[in-house]
Amino acid sequence: MSQMKRIHNLSIGTPKTLIYENGKEINTGICKESVHDAFLTKNGFRGDGVADLRFHGGADRAVCMYPYEHYTLWEAEFKTTLPTSAFGENLTVANMLEKDVHIGDIFQVGEAVIQITQSRIPCSTITKRTNLSLLLKRMVETGYTGYLCRVLKEGVVRDDSKITLLKQHPEKLSVLVANDIYFQRVNDKESIEKLLDIQELASRWRASLIVRLEKLDTK
Repeated sequence: MSQMKRIHNLSIGTPKTLIYENGKEINTGICKESVHDAFLTKNGFRGDGVADLRFHGGADRAVCMYPYEHYTLWEAEFKTTLPTSAFGENLTVANMLEKDVHIGDIFQVGEAVIQITQSRIPCSTITKRTNLSLLLKRMVETGYTGYLCRVLKEGVVRDDSKITLLKQHPEKLSVLVANDIYFQRVNDKESIEKLLDIQELASRWRASLIVRLEKLDTK
């Protein structure tokens, strides 16, 4: 992580109608627009919103981040050009790949301070927006999902704000490893327990993993 972390794009947006696949419609917050600055609150950026609170939003998932480097990969693989904030992320970031950041890491972004809480779970809305039927599967396979954060300190974030690592979590369990545990090592009790030992883990991920662990214990 020696290269400078930076914001490539800052995007916000409230839910709106997305038309996809032969005129079907869905209300979604995935279609965000680039802005120069926005105030980040404990519940997310002002002017931003989600349509389905079961899977998006809330204090543990206030900010969605996605590495800019993956755009080049996906565009080459699928021979397409992706729109800005294609994955509905607020912050498209450079030099912050899933393998290089950890659950519980704390960063200063502009005036705000955020903490990574979980990997992002890709949803079918990404397919609807990009019209790439295999992209979702590939995101899960590679672990290139992006990640979600809680807000420890509110403040203004600008599109040219610096990103500074304030505190690396001592367990150093990367987002990429967390993805592997969550999506691939579904029966690996030891790994699940290791992830659950991280107190900063998002509450919904914790609840889901506890249920999984309980089922494994009854087998």
